[in-house]
Order: sequence, then C-alpha cells, then structure tokens
Amino acid sequence: MTDDSASRQVSRRRVLSAGGAALGGLTLGGASVVAQSDNGGGNARSYRVTVTNLTQGQPFTPPAVAVHRPSVEVFAVGDEANEPTRQIAENGNLDPLVGLIEATNAIRGAAVGEGPVVPKADPGNTGHPYYRELHIEADASARYLTFISMLIATNDGFVGLDTVPLPQESNSSVTYYANGYDAGTEQNTERFEDLVPPAKTLILGGEAEGTTESNPDIAEDGVITPHPGIRGTGNLPQAVYDWDEPAAVVQVERL
Repeated sequence: MTDDSASRQVSRRRVLSAGGAALGGLTLGGASVVAQSDNGGGNARSYRVTVTNLTQGQPFTPPAVAVHRPSVEVFAVGDEANEPTRQIAENGNLDPLVGLIEATNAIRGAAVGEGPVVPKADPGNTGHPYYRELHIEADASARYLTFISMLIATNDGFVGLDTVPLPQESNSSVTYYANGYDAGTEQNTERFEDLVPPAKTLILGGEAEGTTESNPDIAEDGVITPHPGIRGTGNLPQAVYDWDEPAAVVQVERL
C-alpha cells in the first residue's frame, strides 16, 4: 500500500488545511482544523490508520479518524445522532465534526483523508483508491480511536468504529472490521434525488443528480441502528449499491 501523504492531520500545536475534491456539488475532503494547544504531558506517539472499502458499490466520503481519551463518544448505537454525525451521514459535511474536534480537549489528535474511498473494482472508473492511509500524532493519554465516514449512496448511512482501543506497544498493530449504520435522521427513500450527487457519479458515472442539503420532508426522529442496506425501494439499483457487512476494514499501527 502507498502512503496517502495528503491526509490532513490534526495534532497538538498544528493547523492544517486542504481544499478537498469537489464531485457533483459535494466537496469531499475540504476542511480546516485547529489543533488543541497542550501536549497532555508529552510522550508523543505516531499512528498509521489504513481504511479499506470492502463493499462492491458503496463509496465512502474521506475517512475521519480521531484518537482520544475514554470520555469521548462521537456516536453510539441506540443513541440519537449528534449534529456532527447527522451531517456526515446525510450530507457528507465534515464541518461540524471539525468543530467538535476543535472544541474537545479530550480528542488528542485527528486526521481526515484527502478524498473519497471507492470499492476496489472502481465501477465508476473514477481513479480514486479503495483505501486511504492517515497519519496521526497524539500524546499517551489518547488510548482510543473513533472512525466515521459517510456511506455516500444512502440517505443517512455511515460506516464507523466507536471508541476502540489503540495499540499500546511500538511497532504493533490491531485490525478492526467496521459495519454500516443508519443515523436514524432521514427516511431511506433510496432515490438519487434525495442523496448527495456523488452517489450516482462515483459508481454509475453520468451527470450528477441529488442534493447536498437535508430535506425536512423526509426527516426522521430515530436513533442509530445497524444499517439495513439497500432494499430496492427507490431508483438505486439494489444489485449495484447493496453491501454485505463488514463495510470496511481498519488497520491501526503504532509506529
């Protein structure tokens, strides 16, 4: 695997910004993040996180990864989605998550991939990779990792890991399998017009169709649950966009 050296890292005393890739009206990867200012007692550690898409037809938005203390919980099955999770799941919007990172001292480091992660076969012939490598630095108080990325061809789906342990020894690694979740904030209409534009262009090609804004007419007041997949109720071809779990594999290495 090659290093996604363009991933944006959020670490102590560092500010990074990148423009991202605009696809069909949705900006994938553009964010500016201000890091926390203290070093948590030193003992800096470096991690390499590799996120691989295992689906046959579900592209992901740029993966967002945070390393943090145990008090942080970005999302949890059975709970209502917070605003950062809702915005990622519905619109692929990273800005609220960036704000959460900036405001949360217990998040000791974070990184966001530079572009989308498509299925290995790249059915839309996009040239985008099926994995992304991200590098994160954090102090020793960060002992957990959270990962989240939008399942682009869904109304409010995302793939993620909720507060999993980081490897503690140097030159060690741990592998996690990540499932898809439904944020419970929007009905699963499975219609291109209700999804973000890259849902079509990244997989089927052609002209973009969809929206980058939430539609209040299809809002839902639910909780986060395992995603049911694509059921064929709208105009998304189920044979193309449905997936088997796990949706992703995440390898975390302490360097």
